[in-house]
Amino acid sequence: MKGAFKIGTIAGINIFIHWTFGILIAYIIIRDYRAGQNAQQIIWSVLFVLSIFITVLLHEIGHALAAKRFNIKTQDITLLPIGGMARLESLPEKPKEELLVAIAGPAVNIALAILTGLFITLPNDINQFNTLLSNGVNSTNFILAFCIVNLWLAAFNFIPAFPMDGGRVLRALLAMKFKRPLATKIAARIGQIIALGFIILGFYYNPFLIFIGLFVMIGAQAESEYTQLQSMLKGYVVKDVLIKNYQTLEADQTIQTAVKMLLNGQIKNFLVTENNNPSGTLSRNEIIKALTDQGDKEIIRNVMDRNLIFLKSDLPLEEAFQRAQQNKSNLMPVMENNQLIGVLDTENILEFIMVNHSRGK
Repeated sequence: MKGAFKIGTIAGINIFIHWTFGILIAYIIIRDYRAGQNAQQIIWSVLFVLSIFITVLLHEIGHALAAKRFNIKTQDITLLPIGGMARLESLPEKPKEELLVAIAGPAVNIALAILTGLFITLPNDINQFNTLLSNGVNSTNFILAFCIVNLWLAAFNFIPAFPMDGGRVLRALLAMKFKRPLATKIAARIGQIIALGFIILGFYYNPFLIFIGLFVMIGAQAESEYTQLQSMLKGYVVKDVLIKNYQTLEADQTIQTAVKMLLNGQIKNFLVTENNNPSGTLSRNEIIKALTDQGDKEIIRNVMDRNLIFLKSDLPLEEAFQRAQQNKSNLMPVMENNQLIGVLDTENILEFIMVNHSRGK
């Protein structure tokens, strides 16, 4: 993800943190300072936010380790101010596997809440409870606040609506009886009904619920459409939609050459080669950016995208589509017997879907 910086590796998984996390920390410091809190209180607030993000990281690692049991690798985990995101190479299709992977994240939060709960002495009544938490996080209530946050995160993630874990749990349970596309559609509709409830409540109680409702509404629709697309690709392999008529550029050529080829045809994505071997790709946007920033004499090697995703010709098309979506790949070389036989891009896959849909397949 753009704007994210690597901070380490856990169990072979690269961990990234988005730069906006720094803005969040700065906001907390400024807010607490303006509220009249002293340096010690501000430090406790910052430590509490850091502990929440460690919790989110552990939540995502829970998903990753559960997926690893089913031979599904996790490409990376990115921490954002709004939560975390683990990028799995593929999603488990067997209902029981998806159920376990989905539950694993909230299960980590529940385990942390139970563990910290062992060190908490609860107040005698609700008034003492509110008083204890009313002055912000400090050394007295840190563990209690941490426990509450984990319980809240578990409950929130178990909401039966996409894109939360609860939506995937619901789909997995439905998929034990229905086919996956239908199970996804039902789960998405249930999630949208819940989202509508959040939006209505938001107008009467808390505007933040409106934001949650819209978030769930959009996530449910996106999941439904994505699953529908995947189901339409079943039974096909990469070779079925191979692009054989493609253009190549040499890495030592200039952007001026790329501009001429761009203007001379309809092709917007080019495969870049070195010594007749694929070494990168160059898109229309990258050409324009390089032309603006460096000029038409810039060498293609310096501005091309080196993140090549190689596909085998017999790879299931739904898996190729998923890889393209995850890696934001414009063009992917297709290999057969270690020989380049063509390329594939997301646009061609979507065109294939539209043609089959028009044919009623």
